[in-house]
Amino acid sequence: MLKNQTDRELVEALVVNGDEIAFRELYRRHTPRLYQLVLRLVGCEQDAEDIVQEAWIRAAEAAANFRWESGFNTWLTGIAINRFKELLRKRNRWPQIGLEQMSELENRPDRVSERVDLERALSLLPLGYRTVLVLHDLEGYRHDEIAAQLGIAPGTSKSQLFHARRYVRSLLEPTEVV
Repeated sequence: MLKNQTDRELVEALVVNGDEIAFRELYRRHTPRLYQLVLRLVGCEQDAEDIVQEAWIRAAEAAANFRWESGFNTWLTGIAINRFKELLRKRNRWPQIGLEQMSELENRPDRVSERVDLERALSLLPLGYRTVLVLHDLEGYRHDEIAAQLGIAPGTSKSQLFHARRYVRSLLEPTEVV
């Protein structure tokens, strides 16, 4: 039964035999988590679906070259993040947010005055902060892994995570009603 097979066994069946059933099992196993990650990053269901599909196409094409230096899930996530970065580059949206922009965001007049759930708070984060926060706090990646995936320094990842957490906390704190 395929459900009992490891990712490595399924990838091997896909590469050696072109086993469509093995591909479907890999897809069933990994797509829900991958989709949620990408959706949190892009905030748009259509873009998330497109990125996930492109990631799977690239993964299937490159599966024979996968060296198993990381888990399949990590490798697949890296492919999806690269697709996400390509989308942002095409749209000229990959920001490098500094401290002055963070101050502007925290003091903006349209700041949410009611308690906001985590997903809403994530959607309000600047893209760079949201990406690092999702990868670190929700997906469990280390700063060196995030830095490698995003092409930034580990210190930048740490700084963006610090500011992202601070901003999310400010959104989630109940406001006082006077």
